[in-house]
Amino acid sequence: MKNFKKLIAAATIVGVLGMTGAVYAAVGATTPAGIVAGLTGKSVEQVTAERAAGKTYGTIASEAGKLDEFKTEILELSKANLDQRVKDGYLTQAQADTAYNTMKANQVICDGTGSARMGLGNGTGLGMGAGAGRRNGGGRGMNAGCRLLP
Repeated sequence: MKNFKKLIAAATIVGVLGMTGAVYAAVGATTPAGIVAGLTGKSVEQVTAERAAGKTYGTIASEAGKLDEFKTEILELSKANLDQRVKDGYLTQAQADTAYNTMKANQVICDGTGSARMGLGNGTGLGMGAGAGRRNGGGRGMNAGCRLLP
């Protein structure tokens, strides 16, 4: 009986820790900072501090040799946001498709520095808050370094 109680306690602890990790991973992967943190092994706070110091998220990922992975995950995040905006009625499917195709094409010349200023006005509006980025995907969100998120 004692061993059974220990087994139950251990399983509960492992389950709670596992769910906490999954929730953290899911929350962190929904922002450019979370994506970069996951790819580079840095904390979101470290990535945010580097971003505040003037580096783009793409530059941070590039310095860690993870630019291609970053671009892929940012594109997936952007696609999910576009899909949600279509579902919520903020965009038509045609507008979402146009924005997605523009972002995908821009990745070809993306070097992570944000200097190309691509995609202005065609992003998913991943800006902070419910401002212009919530309307028609035309908001100027956080600079991810590839200007995929205008």
